Amino acid sequence: MAINLQKGQKIEIGLTKMTIGLGWDPNEGTGYDFDLDASAIMIDSDRKLVSEEYFVFYNNLISPDGALTHTGDDPNGKNSDGDDDEAIIIDLDKVDSRVEEILFVVTIEDFERRKQNFGQVRNSYIRVVDNHSNQEIAKYELDEDFSIETGVEFGRLYKRNGGWKFEASGIGYRADLGFFLEKYYKGQIIR
Repeated sequence: MAINLQKGQKIEIGLTKMTIGLGWDPNEGTGYDFDLDASAIMIDSDRKLVSEEYFVFYNNLISPDGALTHTGDDPNGKNSDGDDDEAIIIDLDKVDSRVEEILFVVTIEDFERRKQNFGQVRNSYIRVVDNHSNQEIAKYELDEDFSIETGVEFGRLYKRNGGWKFEASGIGYRADLGFFLEKYYKGQIIR
């Protein structure tokens, strides 16, 4: 039986191979397709990106350590057909030893031009699926009213006392993918 998580709730994972599934349904009649993008940011003990290659997203589908594999972009939200819109497959045994946390964010591509935000998206969730049994272990459904936010930290995996835990975050920002890269990147970003 899957655990229905509340915002801020933390659980022990107890798995090494899992899939983080993310899903959403855009409201109809907004005029444009919604292109929501899931990303994973692999963070060190200083809460910074280990290196640029550890930012896993639609243009960098596999982390250098082979621990994370993004299944690819769903540019209009129509690929899910009731399942996850985008997913990240994880093998915690392969995670680089410098990584202390893996943050999962979803951003809306081209939100300014399309005048889109998470207030126009419903049924948003992040879930943890056991890759051995294909059973859902935990799910967090965003029920907050994100009226102006365009980027959301959905959840995070983090190391604690030799094991991994998952936290349902649900923190919204009026930001794009570049914001998250700047927030966690050690170097200089040239736009």
